[in-house]
Amino acid sequence: MTDLVMGLDTFGDVPDDDSGVPLSHAAAIRQVIDEAVLADELGVDVIALGEHHRPEYSISTPETVLAGIAARTSRIKLASGVTVLSSDDPVRVFQRFATVDAISGGRAQAILGRGSFTESFPLFGYDMSDYDVLFEEKLDLFVKLLDEKPVTWDGTTRAALTDADVFPKTESGRLDTWVGVGGSPQSVVRTARYGLPLMLAIIGGAPERFAPYVDLYRRAADQLGTLAHPVGMHSPGFIADTDEQARELYYPTYKVMRDRIGALRGWPPLRRAEFDAEVKDGSMYVGSPETVARRIAAAVKSLGVGRFDLVYTAGAQPVSARMHAVELYGSKVMPMVRDMLA
Repeated sequence: MTDLVMGLDTFGDVPDDDSGVPLSHAAAIRQVIDEAVLADELGVDVIALGEHHRPEYSISTPETVLAGIAARTSRIKLASGVTVLSSDDPVRVFQRFATVDAISGGRAQAILGRGSFTESFPLFGYDMSDYDVLFEEKLDLFVKLLDEKPVTWDGTTRAALTDADVFPKTESGRLDTWVGVGGSPQSVVRTARYGLPLMLAIIGGAPERFAPYVDLYRRAADQLGTLAHPVGMHSPGFIADTDEQARELYYPTYKVMRDRIGALRGWPPLRRAEFDAEVKDGSMYVGSPETVARRIAAAVKSLGVGRFDLVYTAGAQPVSARMHAVELYGSKVMPMVRDMLA
């Protein structure tokens, strides 16, 4: 499987500079752009930026940052990871991605999802009780927009459209669009129903436990008469020169972030033993290039996926360590994974 697509994902975590001082949100955004430029130079296939509305993260409008990356890169695919479609307007999302597609010469990729956080719902005036219907209706409209023809649509979550033509059009005639799913069988089947590629967010536990979702997607596409695309997966991790360096750079900042989020969700504080177990056998790819490559190759084989994205930031890791992680991923991990899968 040497044609495996390999990407890097980030939410624009606010890092520290190398003297331990947190960057501003503005500097953190510029740092992500620099990392994407390096990834492009190293041959990384995709950079995916997540949408968040929290103080730890700098990116709230992935498409805006992707447009900045587009102007400084030549080949890397420019994705969101994910765009929270439920609390946005499908027409505006399509227009923004079509614009990035134009700037980048056809490299834009929308990955649509419900998101793992809910801050955007009250921020933009949406009711959490409409959580399911918002995504269902808005995805339905977005899929109609992908044909790039006048759209007639009616629903309960936004104004109806009658023969509405949406601009700009893409040069290819169709925007590359995926759906990001966290583990709901209904979401997997919905993605298959629309004939869209599936991106699985696998953030804990053995990756093999997601094999039934990959199988469900393929069976659903077969039964519904749609195309089953190669499935993607994204998981967190970090790369340094040695396993010990990677763990010691990653754990402290990851624990701060994980405990802060966990306190809101009723989780107990993260213990080091739990972290080490996840790194050894779960869905956390932390270590030297060889260790991370071996674990990625094993996960790709076990699930039969066609794409792997590493979420390479978690909290306030130093800027130099982040840049080095990107460098190691592109120059060492990717070639090793492809050799192992060949």
